[in-house]
Amino acid sequence: MKNKLQLLLALLLFSLLLGWIKPGIATTFSKNDNKSFIKEEMKWREKRDKQMRSLESWLTITGLYWLKEGENSFGTGPANKIIFPQDSAPLLAGKFIFNKGIITVVAQTGVNLKVQDVVITHKILKTDDSGNPDIIALNDLRMWVIKRSGKYAIRLRDLNTSAYKNYQKLDFFPPSEKYKIVADFIPYSNPKKITLDTEIGTKSQMSSPGYVKFKINGQEFQLEAFSGDLKKLFFIFKDETNGKDTYEASRFMESKLLDKGKVDLNFNRAYNPPCAFTPYATCPLPPPQNYLKIRIEAGEKKYPHNLLFLCAFFLKKIDYRIN
Repeated sequence: MKNKLQLLLALLLFSLLLGWIKPGIATTFSKNDNKSFIKEEMKWREKRDKQMRSLESWLTITGLYWLKEGENSFGTGPANKIIFPQDSAPLLAGKFIFNKGIITVVAQTGVNLKVQDVVITHKILKTDDSGNPDIIALNDLRMWVIKRSGKYAIRLRDLNTSAYKNYQKLDFFPPSEKYKIVADFIPYSNPKKITLDTEIGTKSQMSSPGYVKFKINGQEFQLEAFSGDLKKLFFIFKDETNGKDTYEASRFMESKLLDKGKVDLNFNRAYNPPCAFTPYATCPLPPPQNYLKIRIEAGEKKYPHNLLFLCAFFLKKIDYRIN
């Protein structure tokens, strides 16, 4: 135990030496920048910052526990199948009973588990694929059931986690009108189902209504689009900044559908996927056709992590494959 604590303290000290950047939204401007364009981009960045500071931030996601058939006890005690962070809950808080795709939570006697502010003793839980999962509250913890590739897991949110409390800012490339592009949208006659790999080694199927074509520096590119809503497209892409200036695996982006088959493709609003902030997300990876052979120097840059995040990231992948 002593050696483990010493190692943990050493890792924490090293991560602190890496340094947290100062608060605020990093931006530089040139004298010729369009003021209204800059203003709109800064409003979008402020919205991103607000999301990061909210209790629903991905920085508060601290656990992903894959369920096995039968009883899955949970709490802070080492004998549980699901072990929560130290001092966050009772030693034994309850159990999740997993029976052929049906998950029931049962509270340990004397433990106040709540769903929608109502104390429960037991409850069959709605999963996230229902669109409205049951969220269980226990002290500063929030937990719910997710379904991925036919498997079920408990996702844990801790409102008291240090990653959330130590958040200071996001970092961005300088806003550039060069990367705010009016692209052509080429729809498919019928939406196409595309199977994507995920960061945890599973598969995810998404629907593509078509693709966009655009030019940067006179060179033509295209990106597979995924459904957002009737007025918006969603993109998962990678370019030659990934792994250097931006998050290794991908970036996400949402774009407005305009009139006459046009799309407002604004790379200044490309942002990090959830997996850039927590090792307990299940992000889809871009399809091969969405690897752009160009540096897109726009949008959100890589988020700084400490060594504990990286250790948890690799352990999470190992844990999924074992289970």
